[in-house]
Formats: sequence, C-alpha cells, structure tokens
Amino acid sequence: MQDKPYFCPNCRSNRVKFSIMSNYSQRFLKDAITGVVEEMAEPVEVAQAEPHIQCMVCNFVGNEMRFVKQAEREPRTPSVVTSTY
Repeated sequence: MQDKPYFCPNCRSNRVKFSIMSNYSQRFLKDAITGVVEEMAEPVEVAQAEPHIQCMVCNFVGNEMRFVKQAEREPRTPSVVTSTY
C-alpha cells in the first residue's frame, strides 16, 4: 500500500474510509457421496500484483492506482481554521 492520499473515483466524496481486499486460497476434501468436508488445509494468501481497495461509503472496489490517481486529479488543499473562542 502506498502512503499517498486516496479519493474514491465512484462516489467522489470519500477520502478517509477504505478497506484493503485480500484473496485467500484454502484447499479441502469432500466426501463424494455425503458432501461432508473430510479435510481442510490452512488458508494461504494469494499474492496480487496490486492491492484492491474498497470504498466504505459506496462499496466500490478498484485497484489502488485508481484511488491514488483520482486524488492526484482532485487534490485537497489544506485550509487554515482560526478558532474564535
């Protein structure tokens, strides 16, 4: 994962709430007649060339570079807030 800002290219409102999607493979053996699982191996993570990111606002899933490029196209400028307490 890159240390760069994200911006959802779908809903165009989320810059904060995301989740990373991972793929796992888990081998198992079933009985051919009953369908009962007889043996199950430990899950193994499947390597991905680029991580997939999910927007937690609209549930859009895309590769990480889509979110990074959208943030580069529409950067958020820092604003100075002065409190008047």
